[in-house]
Amino acid sequence: MDRFDQLRTFVRVADLGSFSRAADDLERARRILAELDAADEAIMQMRERPQGRLRVDVPTAFGRHLLMPALPAFTRQYPRLSLEVQLNNRVVDLVAEEVDVALRVGKVGQSGLVARRIATMRMVTCASPGYLANAGVPRSIEELRGHRCIGGLSSQNGRLREWSFRRGRSRLRFRPVCALAFNLPEAVISAGIADGGILQTVDLLVAGAIASGRLRQLLPENAAEGPPISVVHTQASRHSAKVRVFADFAARLLRDWSQRIHARAGA
Repeated sequence: MDRFDQLRTFVRVADLGSFSRAADDLERARRILAELDAADEAIMQMRERPQGRLRVDVPTAFGRHLLMPALPAFTRQYPRLSLEVQLNNRVVDLVAEEVDVALRVGKVGQSGLVARRIATMRMVTCASPGYLANAGVPRSIEELRGHRCIGGLSSQNGRLREWSFRRGRSRLRFRPVCALAFNLPEAVISAGIADGGILQTVDLLVAGAIASGRLRQLLPENAAEGPPISVVHTQASRHSAKVRVFADFAARLLRDWSQRIHARAGA
């Protein structure tokens, strides 16, 4: 029984007259109880009101394409927060680098973290209209071998990433023969827009270019599910109001983006 319960029990018993000599202490106990109740309420309000420094780590692409345009509205909604955002393509150690909350693409391998999956991307294969006008449009996965491809290099080991496709219920891996390869997804996309060849990346990064006509999606019937995106934080931060509001904000951003992409695809 904590001190609140003890005082409440004492006050209740005294009110009922079960303690013959409690009358002198009754009003003092009631005052202490009221002060403790007020202090407890104030602490709860502070916990529920996001405030203080919030250090966030997000993938570079997410930060540039979705997070940055939406941050002004977020900071206006939570003026007591001081937001520090790191844009990274590497996996940071949340504890060692004092990061409160992060977005992770793919599996969350670090132990001791709470992970909440908020979206799943799709792999999109595309090229510019100019390239396709000169080289022709591939009608199958096998026909990609006769085309100039633009590859992505892994940030973990520098190796060329395989492409992923779906055929029926099976998932196929394809190793492109690349005339160009870059370690940054934005560079891959820029080369594709400049008629450099065929590329594959996640739908988050090329949705705008496809909608504007700068890129054209290829083999949509073979588009495979891409990596998941999760919000992660430490066990110690699971009750933090500032972590919670940012996690909900990031989830809404990705949900709204996903709905827009699906609406465009169905149009």
